[in-house]
Amino acid sequence: MPSTGRWAHTYAALDLGTHNCRLLVARPTAGSFRVIDSFSRVVRLGEGVGQTGRLSEAAQLRAIKTLGACAAKMKKRGVDRFRAIATQACRLATNQQQFLDRVLDETGLLLEVIDPVEEARLAISGCVPLLNRRDDYALIFDIGGGSTQVIFLDAKAEIPSIIDSLSIPYGVVTLGEKIGPGELGQQAYDQWVMSVADAFSDFCKRNDISDRIEQGRVQMVGTSGTVTTLSGIHQALPRYNRADVDGSRLSFEAAQAISDRLRQMPLDERIKHPCIGRDRADLVLAGCIIFSAICKCWPVGSLSVADRGIREGILQDLMFEADRESRKKYHGQ
Repeated sequence: MPSTGRWAHTYAALDLGTHNCRLLVARPTAGSFRVIDSFSRVVRLGEGVGQTGRLSEAAQLRAIKTLGACAAKMKKRGVDRFRAIATQACRLATNQQQFLDRVLDETGLLLEVIDPVEEARLAISGCVPLLNRRDDYALIFDIGGGSTQVIFLDAKAEIPSIIDSLSIPYGVVTLGEKIGPGELGQQAYDQWVMSVADAFSDFCKRNDISDRIEQGRVQMVGTSGTVTTLSGIHQALPRYNRADVDGSRLSFEAAQAISDRLRQMPLDERIKHPCIGRDRADLVLAGCIIFSAICKCWPVGSLSVADRGIREGILQDLMFEADRESRKKYHGQ
């Protein structure tokens, strides 16, 4: 392979979310990339930020320790092009800058807080390969820790383009702190679903999404721990396996049946479930509520499940930029 453009570098994408910190390290292949290292750890950076407006000392320490581990992996793999981003928890925190300065001082990583529009763009970039180009439109959603992103896009365009996007302040951490970790009665569950659904109402109306769904012109892609967990449970996997989940199909009917089971399941049983585990057990109900609200607002009937998103979008951006720089240098610009 040539040693110019994208081929001259090793890349990394780091996503520090409200709940998780995730890293991908990759090298280019023909038309894509090959992941050579990955890392994911629960950090719960946004724990309590909805109540206090600040990142707690304990949460900062967890995140910085994990970011330090990511920096060490990047150094070991010879990464020379990377982007490290943070999302909702840092957007909300009044002590955001103090945390960013601390990260830079202690890990050497320059962390960039991105806005919801950029978050949506990156998520789309990572999920485009899962789109069915026979449908005119697509709804892509990402249920995060501190917020949920919904993107409505033109799926027929040569390069799928965003028509509109929305970020609502409901995520598995922020909502999970409100509903608690225990079982949830049907009435309480339904009330929370209605509250979340109300946040989608104006977005739905201004884009005529309901009419387009009735015409059979809209597909859906979900990228989040919630939908990947539901897919794993639906497939009765003995343990979570990305290869079985990414790109799988999940019907709303199956997802609702699983959500009903989880709603009535004690916390200790959720902890023992091989596709949930201790890290997700107290948050999975909040994710189910948000997903149920999405299904209620936009009854497409089924969706493609994506175990991909922002990090893959970052990697693609970095490689495109390396190619662009190489072309400019070649043409003497």
